[in-house]
Amino acid sequence: MAAIDHGADAVYIGALRFGARAAVGNSVDDIRKLCDYAHPFGAKVYVTVNTIVYDDELEATRQLLTDLAEAGADAILVQDMAVLQMMRDLPMAAHASTQTDNRSAEKVRWLRDSGFSRVVLARELSLDEIREIHHQVPDVELEVFVHGALCVSYSGICYASQYCFRRSANRGECAQFCRMKFSLEDAKGREVVHDRYLLSLKDMNRIDHLEELIEAGATSLKIEGRLKDISYVKNVTAAYSQRLNEIIRRHPGQYCRSSRGECRYAFTPDLNRTFNRGYTTYFLHGREKDIASWDTPKAMGAFVGMVKEMRHDSFNVAGVASFANGDGLCFLNDNRELVGFRANKVVGNRIFPYRMPQGLKPGVRLYRNSDQEFDRLMSKTSAERRIPIRLSLRAVADGFELSATHDVVSRVSCEHQMAQRPQRENIVRQLTKLGDTVFQCEEVDIPEDFNYFIPNSVLSEMRRAIVEKLMGEGRMRLSAEADGNHGDCPHVIRSQRSLLTEGTVPMIPSPHAYLLNISNRMAQQFYGAKDISAYELTGGKSPNSKSGHAPDGPIMQCRHCIRYSLGFCVRHGGERPQWQEPLSLVLGDGRRFRLEFDCQHCQMNVFGGVRRSEK
Repeated sequence: MAAIDHGADAVYIGALRFGARAAVGNSVDDIRKLCDYAHPFGAKVYVTVNTIVYDDELEATRQLLTDLAEAGADAILVQDMAVLQMMRDLPMAAHASTQTDNRSAEKVRWLRDSGFSRVVLARELSLDEIREIHHQVPDVELEVFVHGALCVSYSGICYASQYCFRRSANRGECAQFCRMKFSLEDAKGREVVHDRYLLSLKDMNRIDHLEELIEAGATSLKIEGRLKDISYVKNVTAAYSQRLNEIIRRHPGQYCRSSRGECRYAFTPDLNRTFNRGYTTYFLHGREKDIASWDTPKAMGAFVGMVKEMRHDSFNVAGVASFANGDGLCFLNDNRELVGFRANKVVGNRIFPYRMPQGLKPGVRLYRNSDQEFDRLMSKTSAERRIPIRLSLRAVADGFELSATHDVVSRVSCEHQMAQRPQRENIVRQLTKLGDTVFQCEEVDIPEDFNYFIPNSVLSEMRRAIVEKLMGEGRMRLSAEADGNHGDCPHVIRSQRSLLTEGTVPMIPSPHAYLLNISNRMAQQFYGAKDISAYELTGGKSPNSKSGHAPDGPIMQCRHCIRYSLGFCVRHGGERPQWQEPLSLVLGDGRRFRLEFDCQHCQMNVFGGVRRSEK
């Protein structure tokens, strides 16, 4: 609801089961309340049913989908093709989750032919790749990530968590293998990098590139917000909503928002004051070296100045930032380890910690990862969203007619009585009493010669009728859009919600069967596959084997390349390395993971392996 209040045109939300975050979920009743809250604004609710499903869960999944349709959900994000088939008779659109590994026009076309109306593209795609997909498959809505946490592996084909901890990312149970600390060794056991977070990426931030993404064909701009607090949701949503409005104001005849309502904020959005691991545009304009956060997987926050002078119980900071009691501060010590502490008392730019942190010294760069002043501001009501309307009152033959924006009309039969004194002020006051509705009246048009007395009860009756019809109009608009009628907005793709395909669609070949994530008989039939082959059930090897051994193929496929980040990618102008490949990532407990650099596809693959002592 906070996302809607702060400008979102749609929100995505997980139910109690089968969502990509198993640890948290929302009841169908809560999702129904969200739909009721969002729909008057024309805002949509997308529910994530985007895990793979096992055979003994099919009926529970079917029931959940039925319940979500009755609750008013507008679309379902889908990974498992069994879920797609179950939606055939339900009045909800099917969106292909990023978990279906959507990185090519070929895959997007296959998903369209299978029955999806929207595809959430892989986070790793560049602007040129997004543009090319839109060019080749223009009749599919493309949803593109613009902000939030980054998975180092292409989504849907990361098996590291299942391989190491028996917690499947495809089942919403990711143990965040990529946020762990590794050393890097070559084939002879020589250490290339010691104990760094080599797979931990910074957070995405593309707020300065929204117009480029829209021009490339993005229909929806997605903010990752799972497991984030309400302050994050408010701040980030408001920042992107304001920026999007700026773009639309510059191109009034070209773009429009897909929902309605204007937001008034009680704060100035600032992405640097919200949880982040440092920012990157990722691969938007091609490869960049500085996309990973090797020092820490935690939020460092914004840089606030340099430590200047120290005393036994305090220090001062050189910079322009102001501080508050309780601020969370941090720095990197000489071992590149993150050290955090809290400001117990602040006097100007002098900070008194509860206990002076070890390793702090003059010249250290200081960051703030908990901003007390901003958190207090965000804990209050920080935005109000209202739909502006204009009312027009006229006398008709048998009474009065009140009309509103979008030709919504309310008529009442009432005797015409000439007024003894001016009525305009009272009429305007009564008609604009919209209270806690989502509407805000900007103007009441009454003819100059209008001199009738209308009882307050009649004015209230007309006002209530108008509000009810306007509320219904928002829902009718959503229904019309589901049928492919988007009005006159030029940027919206005009295609009916795809009819879900009967039978099978020719399967895109895969070098390893487990990469299709087929985990139930319905998906097996859909693909026309020989076996149920999901890694969670087969260990990536022969079907029905629950050995859990390393799969024949990789447990991660990454566009992030450690060799490139170290400056040793010859194809991109780097030095020729002196180490002997293959390289391996090594956990602190000795578990090793072989790296394969697939230069033809500019991709780094991670393979499961054995402990050093078992080689």
